[in-house]
Amino acid sequence: MRAIVHDQFGEPEDVLHVAERPTPEPGPGQVRVRTTLATIHNHDLWTVRGTYGFTPDLPAASGTEAVGVVDALGEGVDRFSVGDRVVAGGVFGVWAEAFVADAATLTPAPAGLPDEAAAQLVAMPFSAISLIDQLGLEPGQVLVQNAANGAVGRMVAQLAPARGIRVIGLVRRTAAVDELADAGIGDVVATDRDGWADRVRELAGDSPIVAGVDSVGGSAAGDVLSVLGEGGELVVFGAMAQPTLELSSGDLIFTQATVRGFWGSKVSRTLDADTRRRLFGELAQRIGEGVLTLPVSSTHAFEDVADAVRASLTPGRVGKVQLRP
Repeated sequence: MRAIVHDQFGEPEDVLHVAERPTPEPGPGQVRVRTTLATIHNHDLWTVRGTYGFTPDLPAASGTEAVGVVDALGEGVDRFSVGDRVVAGGVFGVWAEAFVADAATLTPAPAGLPDEAAAQLVAMPFSAISLIDQLGLEPGQVLVQNAANGAVGRMVAQLAPARGIRVIGLVRRTAAVDELADAGIGDVVATDRDGWADRVRELAGDSPIVAGVDSVGGSAAGDVLSVLGEGGELVVFGAMAQPTLELSSGDLIFTQATVRGFWGSKVSRTLDADTRRRLFGELAQRIGEGVLTLPVSSTHAFEDVADAVRASLTPGRVGKVQLRP
């Protein structure tokens, strides 16, 4: 079978290439899935660079989320049948014509959901809804997030209000405010304008900002912290620009704020079955209502993986970049 691999760590557009690999056979409790579409995420590219929390052995496979069709069952699998359409999220090595996964890690693809949406259902949307759920905010409370025009930022802005939670978004470009408004997402403030923090507080009104989500790092994390109310919580979701957080000790001390990290893959593994079903049910409901949208920016053949990576890294891109075998 054909698979996208890399023999060394480095910039993905330089080191990723297509190679022939043996078609895997499922072991006990596993299934083999024929890939229909796979999605490129930032954490996939960080893994290829060797800078993520998981470092594969070289030569390495790549990719962690895809939709496909079950075409072989391992011993003891009764949850799926050959021909079932399934979604894999957090399964390493899915940028291939076929991959093997533990049956328990796969999710049935919701009927009627297009492949383009199903191929990105788990990693970002499930992380977003899990993050919102873990924050434990009540209706009427306010959270602020940076990278509001990123994939997770858009999803949080779509999903949280459905629970009655108010979301104020931060972006680094004034133009992004209008871009999000065109997508139906309001209460967005550009940090490149003077007085942006006062504007955030104005939008919050009498409601304290009880939680902040940082997906950028560097001084942007400090920007989120600076507008939190007393006893607020800063959750570090990613480090898109800078792996070091620049936080004011005064903001931490005088607001008695707390800081913690959030890694969707690890959180997902700790969720019980009932919670997972509830959250996936909520996602399916929001997609069906049109509340949650999962756009695709472009789709590329495996052989064009370098172009796909460059497209994924394009500033201002709306929607995910996907790979087709």
